[in-house]
Amino acid sequence: MTAPSSPLDLRCYLVTSGTGPRTVEVAAEAAAAGAGVVQVRAKEASTRELLELVLAVAESVHAANPATRVLVDDRADVAAAARSRGAHVHGVHLGQDDLPVPDARALLGHDAVIGLTTGTLDLVRDSAGVAFDLDYLGAGPFRRTPTKDSGREPLGVDGYPALVRATMLPIVAIGDVTPADAPALSRTGVAGLALVRAVMDSPDPAAAVREVLEGMGARPRP
Repeated sequence: MTAPSSPLDLRCYLVTSGTGPRTVEVAAEAAAAGAGVVQVRAKEASTRELLELVLAVAESVHAANPATRVLVDDRADVAAAARSRGAHVHGVHLGQDDLPVPDARALLGHDAVIGLTTGTLDLVRDSAGVAFDLDYLGAGPFRRTPTKDSGREPLGVDGYPALVRATMLPIVAIGDVTPADAPALSRTGVAGLALVRAVMDSPDPAAAVREVLEGMGARPRP
């Protein structure tokens, strides 16, 4: 599956939760409102269940906004399987213990979007060795969050500028980020915000996405 020709827009990056129809619906609503990336995350799902969810999200997101990239959390194999079926799946977000970045690139191809989790200055610096195969870095937690225990101390607003300076790759802040945090985080130099509960649990996911985009400012140029 070839990625859209438009530049990667990381400003509002949705990480899904759940595996039911509401997950698919919210992903589509977020894409329609302008979310540039939807990452499908379902750590407790079986491989088959995850693939089915990825296929459903990819179809709904593409119908809502063809420019939105759909990524799979952790599982480069599931992303590859979805892409081989012709689904509008564009890549993978890898953790530090997942398939090594060069292997994921070899599996998914040159056009895939690949992100890597970091969150400390050492991890950001270490990513330089595989930066050629990466499109962006995730960095967190911004705050402590119940959705994922990274074992790292929260960065807060003040923790991001040093990480941004340490890499040429765009950085996405994650970890209990809310739309109201967008203006302050945008001033740190991060390229975008990854949100889970603030969008997935919102009574109006589209409004949450629009607030993030407004706070983050102009979209990336071609």
